[in-house]
Amino acid sequence: MIYHITTPSHWKVSLIKGFHEADSLASEGFIHASDSHQVKGVLERFYQNQKDLLLLHIDETKLTSVLKYEMAPSINELFPHIYGSINIDAVTETSSV
Repeated sequence: MIYHITTPSHWKVSLIKGFHEADSLASEGFIHASDSHQVKGVLERFYQNQKDLLLLHIDETKLTSVLKYEMAPSINELFPHIYGSINIDAVTETSSV
């Protein structure tokens, strides 16, 4: 299981479209994701004081896009990157963070 942070409003649009895309897909070529032990650190580094966030629980075996683990040089840790959109059926659960 991997995880992606988004907003409820963005997720609602994704449900209508039938797939989820983060802004990073256009700007960086992939969607940022995390393993379970990385979510807390990502929230602390990039989402401080942000409310109304949603955590997508993604079954990586159901992804139709390419998943690669790549180094984040700023913290010297491997993170999952999704090279394409996230198909809705790969999201097994959503939870508030």
